[in-house]
Amino acid sequence: MTGLSGYNSTEPSETEALIGDSRGVNSGRHIRHKQHFYWTQWPSHAAHLTYMTLARDYVNLLLVFVPLGIIAGALHWDSTVIFVFNFLAIIPLASLLSFATEELAASMGQALGGLMNATFGNAVELIVSIIALKDGQIRVVQASMLGSILSNILLVLGCCFFVGGLRYSEQTFNTTVASTMSSLMTVASASLIIPATLYASLTTSKETQKNILILSHGTAIILLILYVMYLYFQLKSHAEFFEETNGESGSDVENQHEHDAEEEHILNPWAATVALIIVTVLVAICADYLVGRIDSIVEKTGMSRTFIGLILIPIVGNAAEHVTAVVVAWKGKMDLAIGVAIGSSLQIALFVTPFLVILGWIMNVEMTLNFHIFETVAFFISGLVVTFLIQDGKSNYLEGGLCLGMYVILALAFYVYPDNVNKDALFHP
Repeated sequence: MTGLSGYNSTEPSETEALIGDSRGVNSGRHIRHKQHFYWTQWPSHAAHLTYMTLARDYVNLLLVFVPLGIIAGALHWDSTVIFVFNFLAIIPLASLLSFATEELAASMGQALGGLMNATFGNAVELIVSIIALKDGQIRVVQASMLGSILSNILLVLGCCFFVGGLRYSEQTFNTTVASTMSSLMTVASASLIIPATLYASLTTSKETQKNILILSHGTAIILLILYVMYLYFQLKSHAEFFEETNGESGSDVENQHEHDAEEEHILNPWAATVALIIVTVLVAICADYLVGRIDSIVEKTGMSRTFIGLILIPIVGNAAEHVTAVVVAWKGKMDLAIGVAIGSSLQIALFVTPFLVILGWIMNVEMTLNFHIFETVAFFISGLVVTFLIQDGKSNYLEGGLCLGMYVILALAFYVYPDNVNKDALFHP
């Protein structure tokens, strides 16, 4: 193309040639303008999304401890300072991880979104436990798993009942869902009681440890299968059972859910994925420094690894879920509160713990389901108490106080509970 004169001999008319050339020039300018707009505007757009994400929750003020914790660990500061800084850093990171997961799941269908929440809902505990497992801290892994379950079914559920009971004299919830979750929790507690009682009834030998490992590996596989069945039951075959909400009509509930989703949706799928990756990496770094200083904290403070893993780490990892459950309970949405509290416990018992046993099998680490007798009994009694409290489908502040009192009693018991109570060194780091 040398000029407009070249078109006169080949094109039908000069007007069409001029229009065509004008359209081509305008089209090129438009494309260049869009590219220029994209490369100049996306940083401000990313900054806006970052601001909206961080400004949504006051707990994000604790993000200042993320760089402090990483710097303290990298420069080998005092072990107590490293532990405290990274302990505080994981709290807002857990909140952001939960938020990014929910935002990503919101753009998917119900089944895939539920699977996303099931996979990443307890990502903090999973990351901390994988790092501890890699370091051979089997007691910390077992205690953090059991502690996550107990903190959800006693501490979180107790706070929901208590806070909701302060506003309403009595709250109701779906008894079918509560009964199903109670049954699953009973099976989960039995899966821990059987290896513990078998181990206690056998003599100490390498053959015994080998048999316990075989039992744990087989039980873990079965629990994972049961968890997949539960997901299909909840999200597909019997999804209507899990959609009943506190006596409200179906259309009102659906409209309210759609309104909440539109109001709270901030990140698109790509932004949520990027946020999920970044936060996961930061959690892994902070968790690595946290777990690496547990031995030093045990020596300095006298706290047992069991207490650190069972009480401290679960409170940090579940901080976001704690706040979410209590807020929705205050609003009278007890079905959602119970789904958050007990549903998270089921994820730990039926998915995370068996997954860690299988992972330990792959890593050649003797991670088993043989928890200490006292721990399995505490788990069973806690599940029994919760089953009695939720079986009538009603709650009040007194029942919340009972759950909280039970949790405090267990916390005191595990504070004085030593690590070296087993017959051999199977659980020693």
